[in-house]
Amino acid sequence: MLIKTYDQTGKELGSTRLPAEVFGVEINQDVIHQVVVSQAANQKKAVAHTKGRGEVSGGGKKPWRQKGTGRARHGSTRSPIWRHGGVAFGPTKEKVFKQKINKKMKRKALFMVLTAKAKNNLLIVLDELKLETPKTKFLAGLIENWKLKIENFKDGSCLIALPGIDKNSILATRNLSSVETIQAKDLNILDLLNFKYLLMPKDSIKVIKDTFVKE
Repeated sequence: MLIKTYDQTGKELGSTRLPAEVFGVEINQDVIHQVVVSQAANQKKAVAHTKGRGEVSGGGKKPWRQKGTGRARHGSTRSPIWRHGGVAFGPTKEKVFKQKINKKMKRKALFMVLTAKAKNNLLIVLDELKLETPKTKFLAGLIENWKLKIENFKDGSCLIALPGIDKNSILATRNLSSVETIQAKDLNILDLLNFKYLLMPKDSIKVIKDTFVKE
């Protein structure tokens, strides 16, 4: 599959061939959904926590003797049926949300989303991306210029996949609410789906292939 390639000013330079094993796979929505659910669950942390009868204060003494009072027998005021007692079946921070997905399936789903980006004209390839200064204003100006000159690049959030660590690009995007950077080797399905466009320098394509395509 060929995709148009632009320079940093937004001028079309030619075409770049995308590897078919990454950007030309058959899309299966069920696989994508399963991987998204599992990765979202793996990021979830148990926050809600109620105290059980072993965690609330008090209750070290039996409220009254076992027999002879005419009242029901009780062993502790920490019992869930008492006011200020422990909670019987409340949420706890020990709950584990993790779901296991094998690497092959996760990688396949990633390729499916990358394929969908390319087919739906949501993938923008630049010849290179070099910022001389880590200025947000400068990068914002570049993005606005790309939106004017690149036909398929319009309004919407954008994820920039860098071939390696580029401090200037990372710092320049920190104050842009709809733009984020990620290293190409760290691409994942959640980040791809959270942003409308995927923008990358040409070198990132090789990094993606070398990282995720297994012989």
